[in-house]
Amino acid sequence: MAQQQTAELPGPRSLDNAKAWMLDRLAKRTHPLGLTEPDTTRRTIEALQGLDGENWAAAWMETGDAFLAAAEAHDASGRREEARDAYYQAYGFYFLGRFPCPNHPAKERSYRRELEAYVKFGALLDEPIVPVSIPFQAEGALSNTIRFYLRRPRGATRPPVVIMWGGVDAWKEEMTELSDQLLAAGIATVALDNVGTGESPIKARQDGEIQFLPVIDWVRAQPDLDGDRLVVLGRSFGGHWATKLAHQMPDVLRGAVNWGGGVHYMFQPDWVEQSRYPDSYLMELVETRSRMLGAADDAAYVEGFRVLSLLDQGLLSRPCAPLLLVNGKEDRQCPIADIHLLLEHGSPKTVRLFPGGHMGFGPHTVPTIVAWIGKRLTVQEGGRP
Repeated sequence: MAQQQTAELPGPRSLDNAKAWMLDRLAKRTHPLGLTEPDTTRRTIEALQGLDGENWAAAWMETGDAFLAAAEAHDASGRREEARDAYYQAYGFYFLGRFPCPNHPAKERSYRRELEAYVKFGALLDEPIVPVSIPFQAEGALSNTIRFYLRRPRGATRPPVVIMWGGVDAWKEEMTELSDQLLAAGIATVALDNVGTGESPIKARQDGEIQFLPVIDWVRAQPDLDGDRLVVLGRSFGGHWATKLAHQMPDVLRGAVNWGGGVHYMFQPDWVEQSRYPDSYLMELVETRSRMLGAADDAAYVEGFRVLSLLDQGLLSRPCAPLLLVNGKEDRQCPIADIHLLLEHGSPKTVRLFPGGHMGFGPHTVPTIVAWIGKRLTVQEGGRP
């Protein structure tokens, strides 16, 4: 199938263009400007002095530090709700400080503060975010640990589970709102970083799904979780790995969700070239993808993408677990042709395309995903299995 053409920018954004893009996203409350308090965010955007790592991180960290100080004061005085909300704001501003990835020492500092603020926020929730670490071993691994967050719905006995991860710039901490909605449906969540991002122990590579296998095994071994009722969900680039696991583990998974991820066409050199500066992305998309791949130059970037094709790996004609494909109809980062390709191979799939660009963000997107997952896990109306 022919690939759709993309609307391109001529190159990296200017500071003024980036500010206008961010203010538009802030008004719409969409990624990456959907987490932080709008007025304070607007002031921080307006005060930005540059898009370089030092200036970028400094502006967001200054605001994050103010919220962190307020959170710690509330915490010390026993004002739990105020502390929780301020820690969340601190996390959100530190997230912006490292966005789209910590490819500068100042951004790395912001990321470390982000993780600390997020853990403090998560500990104060009624359904706490519990950090978990398990062993991991693989050739070429960057660490011997996989870190993820577990959340359980209150009052549920052996709830079903969704294991989920993000894309190149939204990581396990950015899965919070989706986790909230799944918890409300009586479903436990495990959030970890996409391969090659955040605290992932490996760079993205053809067999990157090996990162998820120990987590799946861990969930299935927990006596207070129902590991036989398990769905995986990959957001944005992470949808690639959810699709791959659906084809590799059809008898283990009750379902898989590819929310905006690539399968084959996304990884071809012509699409790589077309999508360098999509109008849907703020900045540093190539740099962020290259960091995920561990690619030192453009040739390694193109080759790192090429080997990810699931069509070339011979997987797409195999049976797969029930698969939900979700995206925006005008996606400029992942070609819609990949969805059509999946429909032409293997087991039948469920598809929902929404208006707009990458991932199809809108009021019905997450509810549609949660409802489909609930049916796959036989969660009854009212939110309990």
